[in-house]
Amino acid sequence: MSNTNLPPVPPPPGIGPGSPRDVPPVPGSHPIDPATLPKPIRDELLAPDPLAIDTSAAELKDGLNRCPKCGATDIRHKLGTDLLICQYCRHEWDGARVEEAFGLGEGLADLRGTVVASGARDIAADAAALMTFKCTGCGAEVTVNTSTSMTARCHWCRHVFGVNEQVPNGAVPDAVLPFHIKKDDAVARIRQFVDKRRLFALKAFKEEFTPENVVGVYLPYMIVDGNVSAAVAGKGEIKTREYQRGTDKNKTTYYDADIYQVERQVSFTVDDLPLESSTERGNLDTKVNTNNIINTILPFDTKNAVKWNASYLSGFTSEKRNSNIEQMQPRLEDQFLSIARAQVESSVRRYDRGVRWEQEQLDVHGTRWVSMYLPVWLYSYHQPGANGGMLHYIAVNGRTGETMGSVPVQQWKLLLAALTTGTVIEGIVLWILATSS
Repeated sequence: MSNTNLPPVPPPPGIGPGSPRDVPPVPGSHPIDPATLPKPIRDELLAPDPLAIDTSAAELKDGLNRCPKCGATDIRHKLGTDLLICQYCRHEWDGARVEEAFGLGEGLADLRGTVVASGARDIAADAAALMTFKCTGCGAEVTVNTSTSMTARCHWCRHVFGVNEQVPNGAVPDAVLPFHIKKDDAVARIRQFVDKRRLFALKAFKEEFTPENVVGVYLPYMIVDGNVSAAVAGKGEIKTREYQRGTDKNKTTYYDADIYQVERQVSFTVDDLPLESSTERGNLDTKVNTNNIINTILPFDTKNAVKWNASYLSGFTSEKRNSNIEQMQPRLEDQFLSIARAQVESSVRRYDRGVRWEQEQLDVHGTRWVSMYLPVWLYSYHQPGANGGMLHYIAVNGRTGETMGSVPVQQWKLLLAALTTGTVIEGIVLWILATSS
């Protein structure tokens, strides 16, 4: 005879509903229906894989950059132009512009999803910096360390190798924008820049200033096209009255204003937006470096970039890309929102007290990513100090010659100049008041 009043027997520990020791189902045994998932997750699962543009050069896969006329491999970039020149027969030829070769200037308004050029693919975690080539001339093996160089010469037959294969290590981009400004010109521009600021410059900097040590470096960028819509909403104010209250020596100015709810929507395309793809250069910590100097020498004429060929890097240094697209998305979205605000600015000028945007929505319909090397002449100076000191840069745009930099200064000289200037201005004001009376 059973006793119906007995309490139910609990399940063994570790196998009941909600137990932390529940065994999950075997993956694939119960397929997940995307329709049952929340919309953001469902959209991400159903989104198409990134489309790829193959920018690799089949004729360069063996590592040899051959002259199209004589077949020699000793190729150099002719500075001041986009030409390559054969050191054997002196034949010159132009690199193909990626804009026309891959249609990168077309279809911005039709972009959907993420389109990625082959040199902009994610960096493989196990991709090696060392690449080994078998010389087709003599059979010897030649190793190139992509962390420090992109070209090497066979020590037996003197064939010149270039790293042109787009291995997923961030070293080989889709395109390169060759140097036009020569070193002598860059040195002169840097010297002129410093001479204008020499009065307040740190004594040690002036003594150690050697602009001949300037280095030509190719910096890694992602060049992004976009098809975007944005909506912004906030409060706008129009001043209706301005008045003052208080005594002559203690007056306060007040404003009356009408407040309006302001909403704007805008759709636009973005062509060739540059983003630093090196975390070191993208670190804009002004307490330890002046990396932001690089942004002041923009823009570059990226429309003239040519297909990747390692011969353009002969005689220059380069930095490898170490950021993937996913890591750069937040910065890209910030840039898109800044563009959206600029797009609507002309339509809110009637709000003379300004507009405070309180809500922003961004809808990125499609993007296209191309990895590119951009040319910069760079002079650096380390100023000792607390927390490792400060790293100062003076940079010259390798295409336009635009120059900007940071010169370490002696603070007491600046303070003295400010006090002197203030005294002179005060004296001029007193003289004007005296003569007018």
